Amino acid sequence: MVTTNQLNKPYIPSESEISLSQESSRILASHLKPSSSTQTLKVIEENGQEQILEIPSTAYQLLIDILSQMAQGNAVTLIPMNTELTTQEAVGLLNVSRPYLIKLLESNKIPFRKVGRHRRIRFEDVMNYKNQIDSDRMQALDELAAQAQELDMGYE
Repeated sequence: MVTTNQLNKPYIPSESEISLSQESSRILASHLKPSSSTQTLKVIEENGQEQILEIPSTAYQLLIDILSQMAQGNAVTLIPMNTELTTQEAVGLLNVSRPYLIKLLESNKIPFRKVGRHRRIRFEDVMNYKNQIDSDRMQALDELAAQAQELDMGYE
């Protein structure tokens, strides 16, 4: 699990890990049972002993997602939803300036709490805001595309 002071240190895969992740994610995805709430894995230890492991399907899917991101050479980090972020960490996740984030916080668009003079923002609240603005952005793009089609501007 990643703590907040590790947010700025995502794991970047090496070339050999990228290659291994490509194959691993493909194999795991091909064995995914979408209708099941659990997935079964067989673990073979170094001494040849086998163990059957049952994990939640959501964890199995998360493992596939992690490997898929690593296969693309992307940095990977896990952050628990209840983690509290500093304003600097939230700025990095939202890709906005610190003054803009402070305006969002002070206008109650993202909940926060103060610890002394410092603001702390729950990771979950940052992601909820990010998902909302991403959704609003996609809706606006869909509306623009529909208008372009109505005006026969040559977009399909």
